[in-house]
Amino acid sequence: MKSLTEYLIFEVKTRRAFVNITNGIRNLVTKSNVQEGLCLVNDMHITASVFINDNEGGLLHDYEKWLERLAPHEPTDQYDHNKTGEDNADAHLKRQVMGREVVVAITNGELDFGPWEEIFYDEFDGKRPKRVLVKIIGE
Repeated sequence: MKSLTEYLIFEVKTRRAFVNITNGIRNLVTKSNVQEGLCLVNDMHITASVFINDNEGGLLHDYEKWLERLAPHEPTDQYDHNKTGEDNADAHLKRQVMGREVVVAITNGELDFGPWEEIFYDEFDGKRPKRVLVKIIGE
């Protein structure tokens, strides 16, 4: 069995951002030489997310509005977590909704996506470095 482990580092300049990481993950699948297997993409921070969806600007904007309605950043004093000196309780809640990781099958050396699927890193509390684990296993 072959395996590859890589860590991607993201440091977005804004509090919130969507980053399409599909091409970077494809490059790692190629580097791994795995033809049949699985690719795990796992956010390693509790205020960011990894998810799969369509790379369509309107949809990403809809996500932004929807998440802000579910867990608005302000007023920050609405959250008990923020009484610890943090101001990112909303980021923790948004991450819970969007998820921690994705797993994509590798078939014939390629990510085996459905139509329009791409992988995104979603930052909810940016302006500092965060890691994403990519683990590829297979034959």
